[in-house]
Amino acid sequence: MTRYSVDPNRHELIATWGTGEGDLATRITALPADAAGATLLRLAGALTRLSEAAWRTYTHPASAAGSLEPDTEGWRREQERDTFSEVAEAVAAPNLPHGGLLTVSYSPLLESAHQAGRALHALDEAELTKAVLAETVTELTAVESAELGNLTGRAQQAVLLSREDASPVQVAAADHLLEQNPFGSLALFSDVDPTAAAVAAAHWLAAAAEVAAGASGHDATAVLLEADSIEDLPHQTPTLVLELLDAGHTPHDAVTGLVRHALHIADGLLPDPAGLREQLEDLDGALDDYTEDYTDDEETDPEDTGLRLTPLDPRRPARDLLEDLLAGIHGCWVLHTEYDDLDEEHLGTDDAGLADAGPDDAGPDDADLDDADLDDERAEQHRHHSRENFARLVRETAARHRDRLL
Repeated sequence: MTRYSVDPNRHELIATWGTGEGDLATRITALPADAAGATLLRLAGALTRLSEAAWRTYTHPASAAGSLEPDTEGWRREQERDTFSEVAEAVAAPNLPHGGLLTVSYSPLLESAHQAGRALHALDEAELTKAVLAETVTELTAVESAELGNLTGRAQQAVLLSREDASPVQVAAADHLLEQNPFGSLALFSDVDPTAAAVAAAHWLAAAAEVAAGASGHDATAVLLEADSIEDLPHQTPTLVLELLDAGHTPHDAVTGLVRHALHIADGLLPDPAGLREQLEDLDGALDDYTEDYTDDEETDPEDTGLRLTPLDPRRPARDLLEDLLAGIHGCWVLHTEYDDLDEEHLGTDDAGLADAGPDDAGPDDADLDDADLDDERAEQHRHHSRENFARLVRETAARHRDRLL
């Protein structure tokens, strides 16, 4: 979301937002030097809450809810999104106290707009009101652009948000980036909605797991556990995604389901009571071990139990999932390289210079250093060719299963 603040020295209203690589700021308008500081802060706070409510319609779209029937969650989300057209009027002509009473909107977005309008009413500055109205249009337009898959300008802040759904435009953009580099690139985090990027990454992880499975002989759903024995990896979440895909889920359903589950937990909701009961039953013996040594006055350290309500970080589930899926692709390469029998004559190593060197050209220590340098060079060349070979195989496999992503 965009955060609004007051610069008390320059008497300016400032807006800042994240981009995935850092924050940007812009000056909205000058503020009256003689205005009450508390009123200016109320204005800034109301605009921040307005932005938060507007962007929540992006992260929690009606399309991701189960039903649009009246009084359902999907219906409430749709109603909230429809208030975009009423925001400007609420800012320009807010509900004001009358007879000791104040009408409060049920809509968080509209109520924030009314709060901003009341602060502007108290300040009574026509130019300030005009600038704030223009700013609300800019912010709502950014949300609308993100919904259409256009993350340029102010809408770039969507790369920091976790959305319950994935734009096909953004999925295609992420797929293109992964085709260029199956191991992932910084652009996946700075240019693409993270949920959409994770959907594409799940598709490429499945292709990478298939390549690693073909080389190693392990099942595709087990390759990351095997890779973890070679290099420490965050293998649990990408393995879960591979298991979901193996069970017939699409990358879109697997990713959005995990992100939605984590967002519900972040909101303090219990999205899957039956699943939690099953999880607790599986951990019943382990929980007894953890609790039997504690008295009623002591608390079990949650880090010790290993019991998680979600495999993702609920504060940033989509980006957390994307990071884990890319780590999974790397893990598939780690396992594949153990079985990748590259032809040494294609590694580009030329020993002729060393073979032609005479005994007087270098001492024993120099020879040892040359051998070490040659070994390092060969190792680096092998690593480079192994990654290139693996990337080629993954591209071919991803292309064969492209219908899985569409």
